[in-house]
Amino acid sequence: MTDTPATAAPGSTHAPAQSVGTQVLGYAVGLVLAVALTGISFFLPHSALIWAPGVPIGLVVLAVAQMGVHLVFFLHLNTGPDSTNTVLALAFGLLIVFLIIAGSLFIMSHLNHMMPPMDQVMRMQR
Repeated sequence: MTDTPATAAPGSTHAPAQSVGTQVLGYAVGLVLAVALTGISFFLPHSALIWAPGVPIGLVVLAVAQMGVHLVFFLHLNTGPDSTNTVLALAFGLLIVFLIIAGSLFIMSHLNHMMPPMDQVMRMQR
């Protein structure tokens, strides 16, 4: 079963037969988008285009956009029925990363909360 052109990622192996030029064009578009997003993320903090407290949010948005470009143009992730396992593996990986980060932050917060004040720590060392 082949994907329709609307659901096939550029360069996908399940896409209808494409010429080499079309495949290279897909990779070139992905490369240009990735380089542009990288350049913008380096330029953004040093410019006055957005409000200073909004810079971290802007960088996160650019990072998510760049991950999307990589997933679609280079890893050929699409919404076709043949890539269900790939999408599930990606979702599982994201779940594991989220659990590790959230658990680490919870543990560090708990340790910080339970730590005595510094003057008590200094008295215990004497």
